[in-house]
Amino acid sequence: MVPQQGYVSVSRRPPDIEDYIDILRRYRSWIIGPTFAGLVIAVVAAFLWPDTYISTAVMRITPQQVPERLVPSNFNTQIIERLNAMQQEIMSRGTLTQMIQRPSLDLYKKHRERKPMEDVLEQMRKDIKITVLDPLTTANPQQKDRYASAFQVSFAYDNQYKAQAVVRELVTKFMEQNNNVQRIQSALTTSFLGDEVRTAKDGLDRLDAEITAFKKANSGRLPEQLQSNLQALNSLQIQLAAVNEALNRNSQETMLLETQLQNLNSQMKFLEANVEQSAAAQVARNDRLMQLDRAILETETHLSAARETYRENHPDIRSMVARLNMLKREKDNVEQLEQLEQAKVSRPIKTTNPQVARAMEETRGQIATVQAQIQNKKVDIQERQKQQLVITQAIQNYQARVEMSPINQQRYGALLREYELVKGHYEEMSGKKSLSETASNLEERKAGETLEVLDTASLPEEPAEPNRLLIAGIGTGLGMVFGLFLAGAKEMKDTSLKNLKDVRAYTNLPVLSSIPLLENALLVRRKRRLFWLAWSSAVIVGTIAMSGSMYYYFFGRG
Repeated sequence: MVPQQGYVSVSRRPPDIEDYIDILRRYRSWIIGPTFAGLVIAVVAAFLWPDTYISTAVMRITPQQVPERLVPSNFNTQIIERLNAMQQEIMSRGTLTQMIQRPSLDLYKKHRERKPMEDVLEQMRKDIKITVLDPLTTANPQQKDRYASAFQVSFAYDNQYKAQAVVRELVTKFMEQNNNVQRIQSALTTSFLGDEVRTAKDGLDRLDAEITAFKKANSGRLPEQLQSNLQALNSLQIQLAAVNEALNRNSQETMLLETQLQNLNSQMKFLEANVEQSAAAQVARNDRLMQLDRAILETETHLSAARETYRENHPDIRSMVARLNMLKREKDNVEQLEQLEQAKVSRPIKTTNPQVARAMEETRGQIATVQAQIQNKKVDIQERQKQQLVITQAIQNYQARVEMSPINQQRYGALLREYELVKGHYEEMSGKKSLSETASNLEERKAGETLEVLDTASLPEEPAEPNRLLIAGIGTGLGMVFGLFLAGAKEMKDTSLKNLKDVRAYTNLPVLSSIPLLENALLVRRKRRLFWLAWSSAVIVGTIAMSGSMYYYFFGRG
């Protein structure tokens, strides 16, 4: 846009105090009008705004009287959590709907006529406030202990009696809900622990039966019997060694006796062959030959016994062999001499040798004795062999038990470990069940954690809101601010010269004199009448509106 030629832009001069006073004088109607309108509107709104009464009650969760180290509580939630849970239950749709529609209360009647029930419920939830009290922030420091673990229930409503009734009902609901929660939770805890105890008892009985059956099936092969089995096995092995030693000894003695019996039989045959001899031969035979036979027999017996014990190169065996050879050579020499003597005798005379007969009788007695000893040894050997068989079978049985011990120990150890675990769980659950039953008894006797009312529902005598003086003051202030804003806008829009200061400032010319503005007297009177008529009407209307709202507040609400 091209500016017009000859147009000169002049900045406004800074206003002073007289200018501000002149502005207020010129635009006083623009300031007073909105201020009065703000006052009227604020007063009307304040008195048409219904009173809101707030009734409050204070409740406290008292700890249980018996120390928890003696009887633990069945509750594992803090006051905030329990309070939230109870609040959710009490603030539910069903509870609030029942309270709203109760004939004795009949809450939010006008709201129910215009709004759906969901909006009414939401409004009631906003009017109900549950606040946990901090004992550190209470007004009276001496009441810190009194308000520990306490919370405040409040309800805001336009009827003070209904507000009190609703708070009283909420307190009752909290008490009932707390009792129900305590009773149900205690019952659930005790029932759960009872089921756990029964389950653990069943497991304990089952394992006890399995252990008993295992002990019956593995009698003598249990791990705790391993030491006794080893001791019995060692004892049986010692007995077996003793029996084997006795058998070996009996076998050796039997062999010696059989050898002795053979020698006696040989000697008996020899004596029988030589019992009748000629007189010459009988004279020639002497005691030396009989002594040699006995010596040879004894040496052979001792040699056979020594050979069972020692080897051939043993000095004792070589000594006895040498002695036996010497005795045999000496016997041969004596026999050769006897044969020579017999050859010289032409007509031998047969007779019975009394010494030979006596020797035969002795030999027969020795043979009978040796035969009886051999028979006894054989009987003893048979008994020893039977003992050996029994001991061997017992050793095999105990060896089988010892060999099965690691496998049984593993199975038996697993059963015992499981038994100990189940037993520990059973004892733990039994102890907890006992504590839970004790805690339930405390709750029934009101000795546990309880909910008590510190301050009953109050009856508010003065409304909590609205603050009508504050509302009237705010409305008047806002009207004045708006009027000042309008006056300032009008002043900024009006670019005319207002006084001599403007003329001097904008023309830079000396002012010689000023001529007052001359207006038609009729027009001036007309404008003045209209001004007063307008203001009178506004004041009357405003006064009527304020008076009507006050009258409605004090007398018209019924």
